[in-house]
Amino acid sequence: MVFKRKKRGVIGIVLLTIALFLLSGRLNVYSANITLKLGFVTSANKDDPYYITSKKFATLIEKYTNGRYKVNLYPSGELGNERNMIKNLMVGTMDLGVITNAPVGSFVHSFMILDMPFVFPNYEVAHKVLDGKAGKMLLSKLKQINIKGLAFAEGGFREMINNVHPIYKTSDLKGIKFRVMRTPIYIALFRSLGANAVPLPWGSAFTAVQQHVVDGLEIPVPVIWANKFHEVTKYLSLTNHTYSPLIIMVSGSLWNKLSSKDKKIFQKAAIEAANYERKTIEGIINELIKKLEEKGMKVNKVSNIKPFMEAVKPVYKEFEPKIGKKVMETVLKSRNAAMK
Repeated sequence: MVFKRKKRGVIGIVLLTIALFLLSGRLNVYSANITLKLGFVTSANKDDPYYITSKKFATLIEKYTNGRYKVNLYPSGELGNERNMIKNLMVGTMDLGVITNAPVGSFVHSFMILDMPFVFPNYEVAHKVLDGKAGKMLLSKLKQINIKGLAFAEGGFREMINNVHPIYKTSDLKGIKFRVMRTPIYIALFRSLGANAVPLPWGSAFTAVQQHVVDGLEIPVPVIWANKFHEVTKYLSLTNHTYSPLIIMVSGSLWNKLSSKDKKIFQKAAIEAANYERKTIEGIINELIKKLEEKGMKVNKVSNIKPFMEAVKPVYKEFEPKIGKKVMETVLKSRNAAMK
């Protein structure tokens, strides 16, 4: 009788162990199938900075979590334009995004400082500022709209392309219709230079140039190439008027659900993706300029940028109250220190 009871007890333990093992397996399978949405507005082209950043970030998340997370990419504005994607991140209907700085400034005004004309003289200074205390200060401000900012990747310096004539001096911009992002600084920048600023969403930009609604636009060289703007514009003027950071973001809803370990993984993946993209894009830009020339674009450098800088000084005064004096001073102080 005692033997039978012991036998039943052993069988019970074995069955319980099997059940727990199967349940554990089911939980592991479940945790290995967390799929995230990552959106960006440009095409999935190997030379495109948004795609390079997004692809690397997704790959690293999957690698460092051993496949517990799978990241699906949604290029070409499949999840909406950048303003809509920011809203999606805010409410949690989208998980991750690689988004241009300018539309972010519409939601968190402090970010408008990074769109100020000629705020950074070169890539090295921009990287030092954005990877330092000033950059971290800005990223932390995204918390107020329920978004976690992880790192700054790079769209590159923005250049001017148009179908009227090359831009060498400020007077060359007079009367030219430039498509700009729907942000006040870009509108003020081009108006201060005598151009007609036409705010349009990114998804309408190519067609607007093609159908002569506008004469041109201003975007980084890799974006010109990746989106085939050489097919609809003649002149590329290397003005370097605005530096364009790309912000790697996570929805606050997702971020708050992550474990401390996974938060560190996402942060690490973002920084590594940003650094990888910066190095990659540096080698691509000069090669792309050559390709654009081969495709028929006429490329020119602006030898004297000082008149442009003088012309846009009122833009700084105009936007200081909105950006915040302390934020502007912090970034410019960091910029000046990085230049020494």
